[in-house]
Amino acid sequence: MFDLVVVGEGGGPDETNLSAYLFKPSGLSWEDGTVALEAGSGQGTLHKLLQRNPQLFNSPDGPSARTKPYSASEIYSFVRCFLVTHAHLDHVNSLVISAGSLSGPRKRVCAAKRTLADLESVFADRIWPNLASWNEDDDDHKLLYTALSMNDTYQPLITEVSVRGLPVSHGHNDGGCYDSSAFFIRHDPTGHEFLFFGDLEPDSLSLSPRTINVWRAAAPKIPASLSTIFIECSWPSSRSDDTLYGHLNPEHLVSELEVLATEVSKFRTATPGSSLSARPVRKKQRTNIIASVPSDVRGALVGVRVYVIHCKDTLNGAPGRPNQTLIIEQIKALLERKELGVEVLAARQGMRILVKNISMYKKWRKEIPV
Repeated sequence: MFDLVVVGEGGGPDETNLSAYLFKPSGLSWEDGTVALEAGSGQGTLHKLLQRNPQLFNSPDGPSARTKPYSASEIYSFVRCFLVTHAHLDHVNSLVISAGSLSGPRKRVCAAKRTLADLESVFADRIWPNLASWNEDDDDHKLLYTALSMNDTYQPLITEVSVRGLPVSHGHNDGGCYDSSAFFIRHDPTGHEFLFFGDLEPDSLSLSPRTINVWRAAAPKIPASLSTIFIECSWPSSRSDDTLYGHLNPEHLVSELEVLATEVSKFRTATPGSSLSARPVRKKQRTNIIASVPSDVRGALVGVRVYVIHCKDTLNGAPGRPNQTLIIEQIKALLERKELGVEVLAARQGMRILVKNISMYKKWRKEIPV
């Protein structure tokens, strides 16, 4: 479905590992069109990754087969659009810094209108030269702002790929709640998708809880057409609620996954004949289905793979044990007794991920893989 390379997955303060992912449809080559999902790290970081692994973007067969390794500038010349969840610097730093040196055709910056307005304040000939515009005929500007509708509509990104954006909350400031985004990214020929979250806070703490809308949109698709989720967990369990600053810790991430499992279970209960059901569904009277929240969600997320992203490092931790390792261990320990069925993995810088959907569902079993 999709080939995805992790250019950066951290949430700072390490400026060499900030949120940045490159992906394309698996059946096409990188040259056919690439999406840059977030743009915290960029060409400089990718150049160092390619020095360590020159074959990162090469496949032994298929549309990307070639013997000569790609350079970082070549890869970014293939980018047709930048898809950005919000305008914090750890998500747009390389987009700004590299805007004047990007080669290849003009590139769209796709985001919520408010996010693009924030970027306009950067590309305003003060913090950085004005290298972006709204005018489709203005080829003198390297970047073209393209506002996403942020509702039920899927909008095209590149060949075979479209996106649906939904707003989520990322804390608040003097101006009120700060918006981030969640993206349903769809492979149009198959209808398969993956879900990617920008930074977000737990609904249980938010002044504007909106993640529930994303889970409700995702539930009917799991796992038949949506089985891969990228979601942040910035802090370890020791971080208190009042110092999360619009982010998740393991306890809140697991709580959010429980909400998703509940929504999946509610959908399956309301649709007894659904092929999505991973285990037998107890029949209930139709009048009780919508009002009740199922308490038994064991195995509801079998077939779902969650990649944890945006872990913040202290840079003074124990050697060989970054915060990401600690956070993943804590998440798995919390999930073990929940038995939701979800598989949890760390997205690591320099990793190439094949995002694909399962064609046959595992039967729910007592030993849940995490």
